Amino acid sequence: MGGDAIRTLPALVADFVARRVAVIVTVAGAPSAMAAKAATSTIPIVFQLASDPVALGLVASLNRPGGNITGATFLASPLIAKRLELLHEAVPAATTIAYLVNPNTPNDGRTTDAEAAARVLGVRLLTLDARNASEIEAAFATIAQQRIGALLTDADSLFFGRVDQLVALAARYAVPAIYYGREFVVAGGLMSYGSDAKESYHLAGVYAGRILKGEKPADLPVQQATKVELTINMKTAKALGLTFPRTLLGRADEVIE
Repeated sequence: MGGDAIRTLPALVADFVARRVAVIVTVAGAPSAMAAKAATSTIPIVFQLASDPVALGLVASLNRPGGNITGATFLASPLIAKRLELLHEAVPAATTIAYLVNPNTPNDGRTTDAEAAARVLGVRLLTLDARNASEIEAAFATIAQQRIGALLTDADSLFFGRVDQLVALAARYAVPAIYYGREFVVAGGLMSYGSDAKESYHLAGVYAGRILKGEKPADLPVQQATKVELTINMKTAKALGLTFPRTLLGRADEVIE
């Protein structure tokens, strides 16, 4: 989510509160969920996000969220170390890997996880900030200028909204990249590892319906979409001159030819 959008969130949520809506559902990542929580302690809130809601302070615990907020998460941020490992396996020659993040999104510890994983793998991790489309362009220019060998993208609603831009830039600069959602690979990205966000949308929608029927958020444990998939685009791999290890291809849930 870009900076302009984040600045409008308090006003948007305030309007919902003034209208006394029955439930607020947030699906644009952590900033929208946190804005809703800050705006009301009485209207039920259902979130859908890729971050750890406990680390962000949204809920007291997954089993007992407490207060007026609950929701569903999908495994994106918790898998950051595994995505880095898979990228290193696919591009072992990359001694430096860029990590693209949106600094406007509250961090739930995933940067620390990525840095720890990089140390274990013996690679240098260079974090690049991008808050909007132009800063995404600038990040790729930096990757090219510094001849960085590969790219890891953070799980963020801004990047999900810029799938085509990210994939096109990775192709233009010939940067092997791993993403958190299959949508990137279908669009031409190299590979992805993560859970299906659609499952968490469904779970959040079910919770919104249950709350409308009278249940309380405090009584509804935070749900987690648990199905994890590795998707690889072989056409993109060939364009990049990459040959995937057979062991890696064998673990893929989907290989796009």
